[in-house]
Amino acid sequence: MPLRTRSWAAAPTPRRIAYIVGVVLIAGGAAVLPALVVAGVYREWDTMLHLGLTLALTVGTGGVTLVAVGRPERLRPKDAFAGVAIAWVTVIAFGSLPYLLSGSFGATDALFESTAGFTTTGATVIVDLSVVAKGLLLWRATTQWLGGMGIIVLSIAILPLVGAGGIQLARAETAGPEPDRLTPRFRGTALRLWGLYVALTAAAAVLLAFGDMTVFEAIAHALTSISTGGFSTSSASLGAFSAYSQWVVIGLMVVAGASFTLHIRALRDPSEYLRKPEFRYYLISLVIGIALVVGDSVLDEIGVPIRESIFTAIATITGTGYAVTNYAAWPAAVGGVIIMMMFIGGMGGSTTGALKTYRVAIVLKSAAAEVRRLTRPKAVSISRFGRDPLPPEVVSAVHSYVVVYMLAFGIGTILLLYVESAWGANMDLVTGLSAAASAISNVGPGLGTVGPASTYAEVSVAGKWILGMLMILGRLEIYPIILLFTASFWRR
Repeated sequence: MPLRTRSWAAAPTPRRIAYIVGVVLIAGGAAVLPALVVAGVYREWDTMLHLGLTLALTVGTGGVTLVAVGRPERLRPKDAFAGVAIAWVTVIAFGSLPYLLSGSFGATDALFESTAGFTTTGATVIVDLSVVAKGLLLWRATTQWLGGMGIIVLSIAILPLVGAGGIQLARAETAGPEPDRLTPRFRGTALRLWGLYVALTAAAAVLLAFGDMTVFEAIAHALTSISTGGFSTSSASLGAFSAYSQWVVIGLMVVAGASFTLHIRALRDPSEYLRKPEFRYYLISLVIGIALVVGDSVLDEIGVPIRESIFTAIATITGTGYAVTNYAAWPAAVGGVIIMMMFIGGMGGSTTGALKTYRVAIVLKSAAAEVRRLTRPKAVSISRFGRDPLPPEVVSAVHSYVVVYMLAFGIGTILLLYVESAWGANMDLVTGLSAAASAISNVGPGLGTVGPASTYAEVSVAGKWILGMLMILGRLEIYPIILLFTASFWRR
């Protein structure tokens, strides 16, 4: 225990932070290779040059950084939290190079597209995807695939450099419950997680290729389905493809919204799904979401197929920015349900964003316990998660996170509406609320002028920076970013 206290008391060091950044840049830069190959296959020489420069600059910078700082003896919690936050911002900046070098994006738009990619937010500033080079389209999909499982976890898995600090990096990247290990060493867990991630992506590509998608389209959509990212190769998103493809993606989104650690455990014993209370709550949230959207669609006589309503509900809850119809044109009641569902998310340990199912369940259960205490003051009321009682410190931590999350959403919404009124197109309230909710929950499309039939191209420069920050806050679950701006964090 004293060792843990001293570890947190020590200030993070630039050397250790730079080391983490270097490892992540090498892992992220190497991921440019598939897009580079695709650009060559389609003879997109300019795009090939841009991707090649990105690969060289990213891997080169990461390699030089590692050589310069050397391997630290150990990684402390503060180093991990600071390193993860800075590494994510750095890899996003380098990931914007292909867009910037193409000449079709300004600096803000290139960073926005890269941020939306790595944070698995399906927001885009590209109006017509049909004119975008195939190599660049695959890079967009690859950034979401990397961001889905977590590029930090990828670094732990493929570069045996972080040693005992691996678990610290995993804690820093997800400020939720303790990372669930499948093996004694977290690197072994990371390898298994990425093994399953790759296998599911390959299976998804095969299933989609059996439909009306080309091999390239199937691969691109497999990358962005398993990552619950939502970048498509068509401006019409999944609405450009057949009902078969849409049903396959519905299944993929449901799978990706569940814990990948749970999937691995269930490979040995399928009953693990039934024993996990969060999985039951996750399925319940999907059923309720589908019922609300389908019910509103039927009552308001929108006239869309039930498949499209189901797709919209699942894509929203899991934060997958796909769309099969322009739900922004649906009645206000459905729009309200969609905004509400943006905050739910999937299970902890999944590729989804938002609050996550376990937090939503804990908040509801603790609220129910408080109601029981008020109605029966002398009774002992205990909140339970499944059969296990919830420790007060866990309930308190979840409540604190939800308050901070909603505060960030509220401030982001106000700032967005303010800057759009001053320098943009005087954004309406529904558009502003949905854009901020979609950004911090890593969903993508919102309502109003940023709905699925539109893009974020018309949002002002300042508005895009605000939304980009909300995306990063949501992806890193807020605390690692907040710590960077806390003076006591940098003091011994």
